[in-house]
Amino acid sequence: MHAHFSSHVYHRHSHDSYSFGMTESGAQAFSCRGGSHVSAVGMVMLFNPDDPHDGHCATGHGFTYRMIHIDPGLVTDLLADVRGRPAGRPLFPRPVAEDTGLAAALSDLHTVLTGTSTPLEQHEHLAAAVSRLTRHAVFRDRGTGPARHVTSASAARAAARMRDLLHDEYARPLTADDLAGAAGCGRYAAYRAFSATFGLAPSDYQRQVRLRQARRLLGAGLSPAEAAAEVGFADQAHLTRWFRRCYGVTPGAYCRAAR
Repeated sequence: MHAHFSSHVYHRHSHDSYSFGMTESGAQAFSCRGGSHVSAVGMVMLFNPDDPHDGHCATGHGFTYRMIHIDPGLVTDLLADVRGRPAGRPLFPRPVAEDTGLAAALSDLHTVLTGTSTPLEQHEHLAAAVSRLTRHAVFRDRGTGPARHVTSASAARAAARMRDLLHDEYARPLTADDLAGAAGCGRYAAYRAFSATFGLAPSDYQRQVRLRQARRLLGAGLSPAEAAAEVGFADQAHLTRWFRRCYGVTPGAYCRAAR
């Protein structure tokens, strides 16, 4: 994405990819991992997969930024090539970094990926950017995901069961009783365990799963109305409203870009 926003406010959401952003003008503010952050010119935003965050303008004149989303498996493969050995998946402990060199590398990568470059050029720039990103990362062997704040093992297991239900039945109008039944506890305890574990309320998480599925269907050629019906939104207008709040573009614009 390459965009300028002045009044748009991102609803709290996350991505199933790594997301790296470079602010080109102005400044944007966002909350992530329990803290408030600001990204200004020359700074880089570093979101892990499933990192809940929001976003809005921090100045009176808006902000311009570029964002690149990279599949976690691709990052792992690239790092294995760069290091000559398996490295596990990186985790970025700080969501903002002051690194003008990295910002420039990501900006160049964005230009190459959206231009008329060759696949070889794209790979070279991607590998160089990912290699530089590792300066801000720590590594672990068990994949990426949201930070876990629940200390109770039983609460974490209950949250995982609710997450599985939300993924399996994302298009169905689930109730609090459905989640409590999957968790094996009361409705309030289920809500508290899920929110503490994944950083989103169950309703926000379900909506996010629906949006991700809708995005895939739109990319495969379905119309916004068809995608809305398929994933469980009330209608196309409902999908459009939330798609724009979380992704910054309308489903129609996404369809045109995908084609």
